Formats: sequence, C-alpha cells, structure tokens
Amino acid sequence: MNLTFLNQEIQLENYKVLLTPFTEEKGKELREIIFDNDIWEYMGIYITTETQFENYISEILQNQFKNAYAFIITDKATNKVAGVTSYGNINFKSEKLEIGWTWYGKKFQGTGLNKACKYELLRYGFESINVRRIQFSADLENIKSQKAIEKLGATKEGVFRNNYIDPNGKSKDDVYYSIIKNEWNKIKETHFGEFV
Repeated sequence: MNLTFLNQEIQLENYKVLLTPFTEEKGKELREIIFDNDIWEYMGIYITTETQFENYISEILQNQFKNAYAFIITDKATNKVAGVTSYGNINFKSEKLEIGWTWYGKKFQGTGLNKACKYELLRYGFESINVRRIQFSADLENIKSQKAIEKLGATKEGVFRNNYIDPNGKSKDDVYYSIIKNEWNKIKETHFGEFV
C-alpha cells in the first residue's frame, strides 16, 4: 500500500467530474448548495446555519491529510462545485479504506456525477494507493444511497447495528458494502466501461 498518498496533491478527473483536494477557499463555494436539509437526513449532522457551515469546513480541514482525504467535486459540464467526497477510515496495516461522507447539491443529484466520481476514487484506490479493500456504508433507512452503492458493483456484507448516533440522539444502523482488489478489473469493465 502506498503510504505517501496522504501527502500528495491528488487530482482525479474524467469527462464528467473533477476531484481536487478540499481547501478552505473551495469549501466556501459550497455555500451555494449546502443549506438543504434533504442532504443531511442520513449524514449524522445537519448544516442549517452559517456557524455550522464554518464548523463543517474546519472539521474537514483538521482531518485532511491525517486520517482522511477529502475532495471537492466539480461538475465539468457546469464548472460548478457540486459536493464533497472523501477517503476515510484509512487502515494502512490492513491495506483498506472507506469511500464516503459524500453529498451532492440537489441540482447535481441523479446526473451521473456519483458514478463518475466513485470510478475515479476506486481506480486511484486500487491502482495507485494499492489497497486490498474499499468499503462503503449507508444508513439502513437510506435506500437511495444503498442503490447507488449497489450500482457500483459492491457486495453487500451486512448491517452494523447502532453504528452511529444522529443529531437527535437516536441510534442508527448502517449497511456495509465492499469491493476487493481481485474483483476490481472485472467490475471496472462491467460497471464503468464508459470511463475506462
């Protein structure tokens, strides 16, 4: 596993999407799309005020290049910031990580950006970082996200009960999925042919 990727300026792109490291300057551009309660329903946080927005940016920047690597998602069709995604739960010893903490502004949902974004993250994860496992998780009630993960060719592994506590203090369950390295070449062909 490439241990140096956290110290690199990673830029990933294809014809639909550009992923660049999360910076404070780019993070401020999220203001146009972030204040939407529907985005945060299953994220474990709510961002409804300017203070919460500033805290969200600060928290990402505090973890950036340590135990997470967050990206700004730019829609190449409009050249507008469309959302955020991250590598997280990075485990160098076990050569695995999680792709998640992903959200898109409402006008960018259902446009194919998610598939384009996840292709680049999976490709870089398996082919440049050289991880053996990439996992995803979604709230058990978030059927939309589960379907999006399943469209990537990920294997559903099971439910983690009481896996997190939402902003209202309610225990929430997550569904976990994974793709492992020896599956990647086939999944790349069968699920991501338009980007290969």
